[in-house]
Amino acid sequence: MRTLVRGGLFFDGSGDPGVLRNVLVVDGVVASAADAESVDPESVDRIIEAEGQWVMPGFVDMHTHYDAEILAGPGLNESVRHGVTTVFMGSCSLSTILSSAEDCTDFFSRVEALPPEQVLPALQKYKTWDTPQGYIEGLEARPLGPNVGCFLGHSDLRTSVMGLARAVDPKSRPTRDEQREMERILVDALDAGYLGMSSMTNPWDKVGGERHRSACLPSCYATWGEYRRFHEILRKRDRVLQSAPNITTKLNVVLFLASSAGFGLRRALKTTLISAADVKANKRLSDLITLVVSVSNKVLGTNFRWQTVPMPFEVYADGMDLVVFEEFEAGEAALHLVDEVARSELLADEAYRRSFRKDYDKRFSPRVWHRNFYDADIVDAPDPSVIGRTFGEIADERGIHPVDAFLDLVVEHGSKLRWRTTIANHRPRKLVELSSHDTVHIGFSDAGAHVRNMAFYNFGLYYLRSVHNAATAGDPVLPLGKAVYKLTGELADWYGIDAGHLREGDRADLVIVDPKGLDETLDDYHEAPMDTMGGLSRMVRRNDKAVTATMISGAIVYEGGAFTPGYGRDRRYGSFLRVGKKTPPVSPQADKDTDASGSHTTHTSRAS
Repeated sequence: MRTLVRGGLFFDGSGDPGVLRNVLVVDGVVASAADAESVDPESVDRIIEAEGQWVMPGFVDMHTHYDAEILAGPGLNESVRHGVTTVFMGSCSLSTILSSAEDCTDFFSRVEALPPEQVLPALQKYKTWDTPQGYIEGLEARPLGPNVGCFLGHSDLRTSVMGLARAVDPKSRPTRDEQREMERILVDALDAGYLGMSSMTNPWDKVGGERHRSACLPSCYATWGEYRRFHEILRKRDRVLQSAPNITTKLNVVLFLASSAGFGLRRALKTTLISAADVKANKRLSDLITLVVSVSNKVLGTNFRWQTVPMPFEVYADGMDLVVFEEFEAGEAALHLVDEVARSELLADEAYRRSFRKDYDKRFSPRVWHRNFYDADIVDAPDPSVIGRTFGEIADERGIHPVDAFLDLVVEHGSKLRWRTTIANHRPRKLVELSSHDTVHIGFSDAGAHVRNMAFYNFGLYYLRSVHNAATAGDPVLPLGKAVYKLTGELADWYGIDAGHLREGDRADLVIVDPKGLDETLDDYHEAPMDTMGGLSRMVRRNDKAVTATMISGAIVYEGGAFTPGYGRDRRYGSFLRVGKKTPPVSPQADKDTDASGSHTTHTSRAS
């Protein structure tokens, strides 16, 4: 199959400025990217007119939680329709590689706000592996849409070796044999091509389910000595540690910097942490953390990057269900209760309300949420008189504390009360400057998690709009070619995977963006049922005018607002990307493709 993408402004993912080029794709590979007269249009099977548009490598989303969804819906349509052609999974110590389906479900159900009744059946149906290599084979037996890179999750690893009960017991430590077994499995994963390991030290990331509900994730119970042994394996192999500090206090960032540092005597440990953000609770924090890392990378020899999502961190909640409540005791107590009747009884209790008000009113306590119910809008409720108003306004009208107004409405309406607030990234100029900083990586979308709370699937388009608008206004932050690089080649090169570039001979994973579509509709919210997850309603931002087409392995999978018939069901497009390995395109003429059940089917391929 020979496809010509004609006349677009071409970016190769290196950071260089865009140039007008014809991009010729032959059998899934970039055959040439030359000037407009160099390719005979009669010699190709398909022409895509890209005049006035931008042609660039597909975006890399380096922080997702698609680990369950990719089994039930391997097309990952919501990311691909917004130009993402590579996703990383196994983030935040969570993966579905080693532990049982039930244990993995308990990991994901609370901290990532995924309904267990959707996650568990998907894992029970498709999870047939319990080794790193088996996981790769299992994924590539599915009709993958995008390419996949993966971390080995430390909570998954610890649970598989110690058992979940001991892994979340603060008094339990792995035996010497258990520690060696965990190290052996990590080495196996790195040998198989994994990106590295993810861990978690933030204590308000909790286990769901009934057996150990409200315990912290298993990774949180490891000592720094346990972490250090894994870090040394990663350092020697030049692989990545992805983690999160204690997000409330942030003090153990110092330990991560010390672990990453080479001091001119050893190889630096590649370390990436969540998250760089311009938080409302501390407007100076983003400047401080980027300065500290800049100095550390230069002086101490660290190889450290923050992660960020280049969009306003706007979150939605149904009643009480929002992860930021985990950061203080009263919020934890409410989220511990699954039963809505029991939760309502707690929220109505005056002693509990005093505790909540005390936490809310603490001015100088460490926090992520700015704790301001005057900055929280009600967007839906059975009572139409409260829609469009803040909890603070309702409190003033009723002559009560804002916390009491919030709790009263949650007790009255439960999860039918939908509200929103913006926690961070609320200053547009500051947001684009932070996202463009050289110590910050872009792509912390959390795609596949918090499907009723956040919608950052179009983060790449939002960032391009921010950069483009700044330049158009005469106050540029960085050149457009550099912005494309931050979404593509910078990430691929740092992680060591075959993606993010469109050089001659590269696999043709690309996106065509129409800059005229980068308008205010990028901000619009919609509700989209997840057909592969029992019809669960997902919050999305959709703008089908921005992406003209997405191509994976040289095949057009999305074009003009629609997916190729059979996408995500009939054949595989993406591959598991192994660190340091060249990954060829998936051929549509392979003798055996995969169907949606994961079994192999033989068929005759034909050009389309």
